[in-house]
Amino acid sequence: MNPPFKLIVLLVLTGTLQQCTYSQNKPTDKKSAIMDTSKKNNPVYSNTDTSQVTMSEEEWKKILPSDIYYIARMKGTERPWTSKYENFYDTGTYYCAACGNPLFKSNTKFDSGCGWPSFYEPISKGSIIYTPDHTHGMTRTETQCGRCKAHLGHVFDDGPPPTGLRYCINGVVLDFKKAQEAEKNYNEKNRQ
Repeated sequence: MNPPFKLIVLLVLTGTLQQCTYSQNKPTDKKSAIMDTSKKNNPVYSNTDTSQVTMSEEEWKKILPSDIYYIARMKGTERPWTSKYENFYDTGTYYCAACGNPLFKSNTKFDSGCGWPSFYEPISKGSIIYTPDHTHGMTRTETQCGRCKAHLGHVFDDGPPPTGLRYCINGVVLDFKKAQEAEKNYNEKNRQ
């Protein structure tokens, strides 16, 4: 390769890593990838309970599939363009796969081209926690579930209107329910 081409490749790779880094250190466990993340053995999973979840890492490890545990609790990142939600456009609500907390409405999802599901606005102010992240020699803002503090991904200021934000989220830590089912959960919650 000639030197200018090497420089261009290096600059493109550096820019991509700055926007969304990923790790390929953890192989996907095929068994856990096909498990139903609503898990009957997960006592905290609820689409309507808003109470904070505090559990030890040992407890989380017992109830979460290994791929979700790796992302949510160990702050891992799935490989880009591998999420079942990357090119998914059904109407409904996205939830935290660790605790069931509502995170995003499908009408806030957009194709950012970064390789991970992207959204421009969370479902509510309390659904997401923002934490400074200085890993990998970068300064970014980590997003965590507002109920269980599961690592979700990062937020950047290069998204579309009306917010100008891009929530770059690991699809592994998302569950999805179609609009009719999500509306039923919402109505049940508000009747209580």
